[in-house]
Amino acid sequence: MIGPGTGVRVYLACGVTDMRKGIEGLAALARDVLRQKPASGAVFAFRGRRGDRLKLLYWDGQGFCLYYKILERGRFPWPGSSEGSMRLTSAQLAMLWEGIDWRRPDWGAPPARVG
Repeated sequence: MIGPGTGVRVYLACGVTDMRKGIEGLAALARDVLRQKPASGAVFAFRGRRGDRLKLLYWDGQGFCLYYKILERGRFPWPGSSEGSMRLTSAQLAMLWEGIDWRRPDWGAPPARVG
């Protein structure tokens, strides 16, 4: 994904977001609901009602970037809380963007030790 690198602050907006909102509407949510500065360089993640749509809002220093993804199958993993926000790591954001459940990733069994 083109965008913010590792170490960026990530805020996930719990609950449901109207996916008709564009940059201005999402920036207002980041400011008014999440109580964060939209142009701070953090990434703000929003999910729609059906769970198959995800928008990321990010200020890159020159302007806002809006990333939008719709899954063909499945839903993006999301916390059960209906309001507020959660902090994610950049690694968790990468898993979220790929549709992987960042809350409990399945890394598989550790390799067998030889010797």
